Parts: sequence; structure tokens; C-alpha cells
Amino acid sequence: MQKIPHTSAPDTGAIQRMNALPTAALPQPASCATPTSAAPHTARLRHFVQQLAALVESTPPEPELLARGGALLGALVAHDDWLPAAFAQPNPDRYQQYLLHADALGRFSVVSFVWGPGQATPIHDHTVWGLIGMLRGAEDSQAFARTADGRWAPEGAPHRLRPGDVDAVSPTIGDVHRVSNAWEGQTSISIHVYGANIGAVQRSVYLEDGTAKPFISGYSNATLPNIWDLSRNPAPSA
Repeated sequence: MQKIPHTSAPDTGAIQRMNALPTAALPQPASCATPTSAAPHTARLRHFVQQLAALVESTPPEPELLARGGALLGALVAHDDWLPAAFAQPNPDRYQQYLLHADALGRFSVVSFVWGPGQATPIHDHTVWGLIGMLRGAEDSQAFARTADGRWAPEGAPHRLRPGDVDAVSPTIGDVHRVSNAWEGQTSISIHVYGANIGAVQRSVYLEDGTAKPFISGYSNATLPNIWDLSRNPAPSA
């Protein structure tokens, strides 16, 4: 897993090894409160999807794709005024994975992950490249590596994503981790982009003894946000 630094323009050399961040409990910043706008600026999401589709179409090498895609995602999560409320709802039983957009050719998907208080994933992989942008709240990610005896053990210290931060995963740079909501009493939301229709990809969760359990995640929503009706989307401010 690698953290992509904040940047105003794509930088093909931008991916650097993630520095460990402290995991002490965060105070609740006022900027992470759920937006109250009745008309979210979904034009931001539409613009992101269009730019990402053009980038994927150009088939750059993976390091360039992650760097440039990470810059696009960073620009999206720099604003918290565009995610429709229906795709930001927590569930008391488990974290939610809402599909926001699926590329018609299956080349990528965009998902909002909504973490209720105390919720976390098991150790899992992705099998495809992925980008994670923190929109609201915070999440902790702990990388895992396989040991010589086939077990899974933490690799390095956990790191924390805060609003505006972007992380990258891939089988080539680190693909196995466990993620949790960093807030004990607050919902957190991250925006994920994957190099496939992630809700249809067969991948695995792992027990620490090395046991793998295949799964296909699917999605939490039965409908998609309408980002293409230009008559209904107000123009966002910068």
C-alpha cells in the first residue's frame, strides 16, 4: 500500500512509501460533519468519472495510472459537497459498499465505503489496482504480509487516512490489509476506485493462520446516483 501525496497536477513520480501515522483517537473536526445541502454537486463525480475514463483509455503503465488517478481522486475528495445522502448511510451491522459508477467496459468502478462506529474489515485482498480517497472522518489501514510459514502478520505500523488523503493498493505494491473506522463514535466515509467492477471480482479474506476464504463483495445499494441529468445538477463552486 502506498500513499499518494496531495498534488494539484498529476505527477508520475508521486507515489511514495507510506509513512506510519499515529493511531491515537482523533477529535471530531467540524469540517467532517455530514453536509446538509439538499442538492449535492454530483457534477463533481461526473467530471471525475469522465477524467478517469479518459486516463484508463490511454492505458498508461500502472505507476502512472495510480499517480495520475490518485491526483484526480484527491481533487474529488477535497470537496465534501457532492456525495448523495442515500450513498452515505451507515448500517449498524456492517460497513456499507455503495456503487457510485461502473464503467460500461468493466475497466473501473467507483464506490463509497461507509464505516459505522467500530466497524472494520477482515484481512483481505483486492487482486486489482485500487485507489482510496478519504472524504469524511478517518480510517486506519494495517498492511499484512505472508510469513515464511504461510501465516499473515502485520507489516509495519498502521497508518491513518484523513480527509483529502489518497492511498493506493495493487498486487504489485501491496494488496493485503485490514481497514477500520478510526472514530469510535462517528461515521467515516472513503471513496474507492478499483481497476474492475469490484463487486463482481472473486477475491479472498484471510485468517491470520493463512487460511483463505473466497468471496465476492457485491454492493449495498440497488440503485445508482443519477450523475448524468445535467438539468438537475447545480454548478459547483471551486
